[in-house]
Amino acid sequence: MRRIALCIALVAALAACSDTAKLPESASIGANPQLPPPVKALIPTVKIAPAQGWPEGAMPQAPAGFRVTALARGLDHPRWLHVLPNGDVLVAESNKPAPPAGQQGGGLKGWIAGIIMKRAGAGAPSADRITLLRDADGDGIAETRSIFLQGLHSPFGMALVGNDFYVANADAVVRYPYTAGQTQLSAAGTKVTDLPAGINHHWTKGLVASRDGSRLYASVGSNSNVAEGGMGIEEGRAAIWEVDRASGGKRLYASGLRNPVGMAFEPASGVLWAVVNERDELGSDLVPDYLTSVKDGAFYGWPWSYWGTHVDERVKPARPDMVAKAVAPDYALGNHVAPLGLAFADTRMPASFASGAFVGEHGSWNREPLAGYKVVFVPFANGRPSGPPVDFLTGFLSPDGKAYGRPVGVALDRTGALLVADDVGNVIWRVEPPRLR
Repeated sequence: MRRIALCIALVAALAACSDTAKLPESASIGANPQLPPPVKALIPTVKIAPAQGWPEGAMPQAPAGFRVTALARGLDHPRWLHVLPNGDVLVAESNKPAPPAGQQGGGLKGWIAGIIMKRAGAGAPSADRITLLRDADGDGIAETRSIFLQGLHSPFGMALVGNDFYVANADAVVRYPYTAGQTQLSAAGTKVTDLPAGINHHWTKGLVASRDGSRLYASVGSNSNVAEGGMGIEEGRAAIWEVDRASGGKRLYASGLRNPVGMAFEPASGVLWAVVNERDELGSDLVPDYLTSVKDGAFYGWPWSYWGTHVDERVKPARPDMVAKAVAPDYALGNHVAPLGLAFADTRMPASFASGAFVGEHGSWNREPLAGYKVVFVPFANGRPSGPPVDFLTGFLSPDGKAYGRPVGVALDRTGALLVADDVGNVIWRVEPPRLR
């Protein structure tokens, strides 16, 4: 008890030292966000929304005319979603894996970060399974729940190509045979390719298949904030990998992306887009997380620079040659909003939400005031962002700043409703458009 009290006091003391954002949130959104000078402080900004869970009868709010239901409750840290062609919904119930012996790392800073993440709802052991939900009668509530796969290693991204089902674990992409309608996979998996693992400062591995099914794309986050542990532990990280589905061979598709998570192909152009979590500890007004098209062979700056060629002077030795190569992202989503989920809309949504991207913003722990904790919609025209984000699903924070829930993965179900994985509320929310009723 004494240790717990000390931990709480320490976190409270850190929060008291937080700087406060000087710019309005709108300044850090769009194609040309404001980038003020970094805040240099001995103690970084800490502002936590302690995980609380949903009170009885409470739920998030959607725009007028939409109906919100809980497709399923009582899950174990649901992080990611995949909708099968028959309408079954797969949920990755997952959390950060324990690092291998001797690779814990982090020191005092890592210990403090662990306290912060636990208060924010991310400290529990991983369930290491994928659960199948089936809503056969279409009422927005799943009446069937079964364990689809278990005994995994912090599973996250999922993809189905033909009869091959793929899972991105924290350390590898694995393939399983699948037959339409199956509620449980019993055959052993086959490893397709390894993914960078080890300490796993960022452990989530996103996965998406190309339109023709010949390739998979896997997103891998960095092993640190700004390579403070050296570049040796960053080999193959802060990147998106392209995997040949037939051979398992892979190549670096894009790099310098601190923590890319959700990926999706924009419907009109067929271009791959991703949401990326940028670096921390430069203050509440830096650095904007972003949504960007992912260019083959492009370098996006991490760790040496952000938003193109803005140099991060903390990173030593300096690499002006790498900074000169850095590509600026397409669209800033705001500082520390922590975008994780990404799904493109289609015409099953009402006209105002039919062309654009839904983004699940997990929410900040290092900004004053809090940011994110909602699902936003970024409108698109001609394959590109065309206006400011619109709040789509809100109400995840209590009036006194506690987290009822935190949105992660987002996906459109077979009918066109938006599904949202809430890893603090342990719920899958379903947001039904008006025309479906």
